[in-house]
This record gives sequence, C-alpha cells and structure tokens, in this order.
Amino acid sequence: MIEVRALEVADWRLWRDLRLAALRDAPEAFGSSLADWQDAGERRWRERLTGSYNAVARLGGEPVGMVSGMPDNGHVELISLWVAPSARGRGVGDALVDSVVRWAAPRRVVLRVAEGNRHALALYLRHGFVESGGGALVRVPA
Repeated sequence: MIEVRALEVADWRLWRDLRLAALRDAPEAFGSSLADWQDAGERRWRERLTGSYNAVARLGGEPVGMVSGMPDNGHVELISLWVAPSARGRGVGDALVDSVVRWAAPRRVVLRVAEGNRHALALYLRHGFVESGGGALVRVPA
C-alpha cells in the first residue's frame, strides 16, 4: 500500500535524504545538482520546505518517493518528483502526482520534463497534462 504524506518543515531530514538520493540517481532530471545540495545546512533545507507543498511516498513503510508543488503567479509548478528505482512501476509516481493536483485545485499545474525522459512524460500525460511546447506541460482543472 502506498502512503503519501505532506511534510512539515520539521521533516527536513527526511526530505534531505530523499532529495540527495534523487540527485544521485537521476541528476539529468533536475534543475539543481548534487553539488548544489550535498553540503547544505539545516537552515537551507528548512527554507526549501517553506511556502510550498512537499510530500513523501512510503511503500511498505519505507520512503520511496517525493514531490513538490510550488505556488507561482496563480498556478502551481510541480517539481522534484522522484521515485526510488526499487519502487518504480508500482504506482508511486501516480500517487505523488495525484497529491499535487489535489493540493493545487482549482489552480492549473505546470511542469517541465527533461528531454528524452519518456517515462516521466507518459506519467504526466496519464494524469491529464498536455504538452505546451519546449518540454513544458500543463494541466488545467476541469
């Protein structure tokens, strides 16, 4: 069973551990690098969790995925989605995308997909996102 839980600033250590794992596993998928974050202190991690929606997915009690929704000029940007290799293909990405879409309602959700990341593109298209050019996708609420 997949459990998705929104994080609070006090959960910064859990977020840090997952984020660093994500940056090690798929550096090409993110706008920042492992070098940008590996030596970050507690204050920076806490600031990253402030003013946004951040969630972690657990599978069998183990943290296996993460996602963020960042408010931006009336819409929400979905960023930092990552699923651990051991949990891929088990619905974790779907649960994380759903959590951001629900949190963002009724605002539209936008995101960018790294070129060639066909698995991520398929995930977002499955959730009603449409391509809007240049690797950008948008999901407009019904």
